Amino acid sequence: MFLSAAQGRTLSKLMVTLAEPLGEAEVRQRIGAHMLELLEADYYASYVWDTARGVFDGRIALNMDDSNLAAYESYYQYHDPITPLMQPRRQATLVEQVMPQSQLVKTEFFNDFLFRDGLYWGVNLYAWDGDANIGDMRIWRNRRRPRFSSDTLELLELVKPAYVAALKRERARAVRRCDPAEVSAARCPLSERELEVVRLVALGLRDKAIAQRLHIGFTTVRTHLGHAFRKLGVENRTQLVERWTRGRIA
Repeated sequence: MFLSAAQGRTLSKLMVTLAEPLGEAEVRQRIGAHMLELLEADYYASYVWDTARGVFDGRIALNMDDSNLAAYESYYQYHDPITPLMQPRRQATLVEQVMPQSQLVKTEFFNDFLFRDGLYWGVNLYAWDGDANIGDMRIWRNRRRPRFSSDTLELLELVKPAYVAALKRERARAVRRCDPAEVSAARCPLSERELEVVRLVALGLRDKAIAQRLHIGFTTVRTHLGHAFRKLGVENRTQLVERWTRGRIA
């Protein structure tokens, strides 16, 4: 693998960013910009797998249309022929390694989602902490650029340990109790509404009762709860309540 002087400088900036004390979402945002420069790519998206709801959440995106991404979140992620094949892999993977480009371009996923923003050649990296998928990088080039190569995979594998470590560090930093003052000061990763939902869960209320208490929809409660699960690194209500009662929620 050969790095140009420009790529070397970008890689250096990227590694410095991964060492900084940033929030989890900001890590994925800043790294996205560096990766587009490093890989001479055009589009970047990053999600976190929400185990509780079985969906990708926490969108970060660069150079992609919001309405198209909203369509992905509401429909296309459930009709995605490539991500289920790539997500379990523990190494950077070219889209072409799981599906030939000639086959991909015939799918609804390509023609009605990817192609709308101009995404053509893709490579993904999924960050894992044990059995938890804690973040990903989805990087694409338009069809006028060359396809990604083995050098791309080597670069992503070079970055991966620091990327995973940064996400794990920021998740660990979130594990501490926060009070309303900290929420308003943006030192707590939970929003005020998410914190309200967690407190009511800890009191033993079920989702319908929480919805009635807060005058919000049942599905909204589930959404806030899913966000809290992801941000706090827990997988179910029991673990969430244990975090709360031990004074370790952030």
